[in-house]
Amino acid sequence: VQLQASGGGLVQFGGSLRLSCAASGSIFGANGMAWYRQAPGNERELVALIDRSGYTNYANSVKGRFTISRDNAKNTAYLQMNSLKPEDTAVYYCNHISSGAWGQGTLVTVSS
Repeated sequence: VQLQASGGGLVQFGGSLRLSCAASGSIFGANGMAWYRQAPGNERELVALIDRSGYTNYANSVKGRFTISRDNAKNTAYLQMNSLKPEDTAVYYCNHISSGAWGQGTLVTVSS
């Protein structure tokens, strides 16, 4: 499985971004997807995940602000990020849970 993440950029405090993760392969719909992030000097942390049934789970720090979703027809997972804060600044990575494949990362910078 190969993953291509996109959608990062510079946004002001309180703004929104939508990240996309396009996956190759026809097994996308049968597996869970996740988004992680890594800020400078910090370990990579789980932000959100969605399993093949649509069940979602979020880190406490993003609950109510971020929404993970998937479009199996497009082999794409999304992370809608609203009410962004400077502490959300990080490189965001998508992950195909069963294969362990990672996207290349997309940088999100939130200015105060």
